[in-house]
Amino acid sequence: MNFFEHQDRAQRRTRGLLVLFALAVLAIVLVMNAIVLVLLGQGEPVAQGEPWLTRDFLAGNVDVMVWTSVLTLGLIGLGSLYRTIGLRDGGGAVARELGGTRVDGDTRDPLRRRLVNVVEEIAIASGVPVPEIYVLEQESGINAFAAGYSPDDAAIAVTRGALEQLDRDELQGVVAHEFGHILNGDMRLNIRLMGMLFGILLLALIGQRMLLAMRLSRNNRNAGGIVAAGVALMVVGYIGLFFGRWIRASVSRQREYLADASAVQFTRQPAGIAGALKKIGASQGAMRADTEEVGHMLFASGALGQMFATHPPLVPRIQAIEPGFQEDELATIRQRMEEDAQARRAEREAQAEAEAAAREAAPAHGPGGLLLDPTRLVDQIGDPGLAQILGAGLLVASMPGPLERAAHSDAWGVEVLLYLLISPDQDVRDAQLLQIAKVRGGESETRVRNLLDAVPELQADLRIPLLEMSFPVLRHRPREERLALEGLIAELIRADGRVSPFEYATGLLLRRQLRDLEQPDRARPSGRAKLARNIEPAQDVLAILARHGHPGDAVAARAAVVAGLTSLTVEDAEAAADQALSRVGDGGAWHQVLDTALEALDGLRPADKQALINAMLATITHGGQTVIGEVELLRAIAGALHVPLPLAELPAADAPPAGAVEPGSGSPSSTTPVG
Repeated sequence: MNFFEHQDRAQRRTRGLLVLFALAVLAIVLVMNAIVLVLLGQGEPVAQGEPWLTRDFLAGNVDVMVWTSVLTLGLIGLGSLYRTIGLRDGGGAVARELGGTRVDGDTRDPLRRRLVNVVEEIAIASGVPVPEIYVLEQESGINAFAAGYSPDDAAIAVTRGALEQLDRDELQGVVAHEFGHILNGDMRLNIRLMGMLFGILLLALIGQRMLLAMRLSRNNRNAGGIVAAGVALMVVGYIGLFFGRWIRASVSRQREYLADASAVQFTRQPAGIAGALKKIGASQGAMRADTEEVGHMLFASGALGQMFATHPPLVPRIQAIEPGFQEDELATIRQRMEEDAQARRAEREAQAEAEAAAREAAPAHGPGGLLLDPTRLVDQIGDPGLAQILGAGLLVASMPGPLERAAHSDAWGVEVLLYLLISPDQDVRDAQLLQIAKVRGGESETRVRNLLDAVPELQADLRIPLLEMSFPVLRHRPREERLALEGLIAELIRADGRVSPFEYATGLLLRRQLRDLEQPDRARPSGRAKLARNIEPAQDVLAILARHGHPGDAVAARAAVVAGLTSLTVEDAEAAADQALSRVGDGGAWHQVLDTALEALDGLRPADKQALINAMLATITHGGQTVIGEVELLRAIAGALHVPLPLAELPAADAPPAGAVEPGSGSPSSTTPVG
């Protein structure tokens, strides 16, 4: 099952969840009406042996049943709406509610630095923005979760126990498991579950408060009716809680096996995630925080009985990875964990000193180029392998030190985004720096100048990874500052009178990030639109890619568009290619055409998005060569379509850099053969 199939399955599960939720609410309304009718029936004078529940009795209480239904639905609806609004800030809000502390990107704590490195490597390898990272400091057990509406507002949280008790391979397995939930579309479903089920739980909470208030009150004259109402609300609320737990269990269990499998696929190290699961089983440490709402999000969760378990039992999960595992091995692991605790602390202290010394002495150096593998890329979307993670690790490790530190700094992160758009032309550069000083002040301009002095040129294959590393700082900027930054970046892009592929990619990815930050609950990975009804925008996208892949060569560009349209099985692909190239033209308005096309294509169904990605790959790889500008456009287009495009395969160590250009410049200086 690939990324697009996972997204389609997530859409179906969401619709199924709405049906189950509606049935649960209907059951609650019926039970609430039954309780009210029983209470009313107790005061009805009836002949001995005659039933009180008659047609006349029901007809005489229609208004009561209507108001009971309306009030019950209103309480559930308002509760769900209130909780949903409270979660609009995305995954970070969930992590903070559970006591999470955000990990700064420039942390020098060795355990947190290791966590940041692991998260960044998997995010960059997967082609998604680096999520916020939180540590649950008060939790000594081993656990983790990912929360958010989309990869753009995602947060990954791990417990202090996970940081301290897991080695790097095990931590990588846990983080890869959480990325499996992000990429498989589970995360959005999880946060919707929280909002929906809170409305059901609210009835029980109101009933509890009413009974508590009566117990503390000295005036019990009218206590009977209030107690009855409180008991009724509690009964109905806990019936709703029963349904809520059943719904969560019904949509959660199988996803854990899929996320475990994704973690093995990411890391190619089954021992990592299996070791983490074994340590959880051996330590048996429950979380201190109330996890009733978030139990379905956790890496591992205690069960209330198999019927309500949101996770499969630990032993079968381990055996799915290591078939020969036996449960009695947990006792040995538990003893080893206790014996090794002191040794691990000493090792961490020594490692911290060694890493600090290494940072002092490490020189800045650049990596080799990137190769695009069109035959495997679609299968790797949402499911990158070890090669991508290793490649991402090399990119992060080879990032020039001043830029790496600035990208992780809340104070300097925005300046890294601006640095990437500065032109090599001195006149244009001066105008850009003047605009930065005008919008953000002289201190921001000085920081950009310092970055330019420290790293005058950045290799082309490091630009998009650096951009993605810088995005997390935007989440903590005031809304007014984010909007001003969007306008400033548009000014910097227009400063030289043209728009390069990288400049467009930067602006497009930033706009998508800011839009999804503004309304994370509306960020949807796919819609229901059909490609057949949006074929003209798709043709325009292919034509723009071909123009940038074959500048000045109209024949080659036309052949590349025909290859893409043939992949889409468009009738008379040659005539359609001519029409698309004519619409796009050779002028500088291509980016406006692309903006319009992407607005229409973002709502495509998952299967149609897959077809479009295949067509784009067919276009840019036609002829056996691709240029760095095409790759950057492809990544930006995929990002606008909410498709996480993973890193391509790394070439051999002695391969020359691919398409190295100066920051903010236009055309690539070389082409990269397709591997």
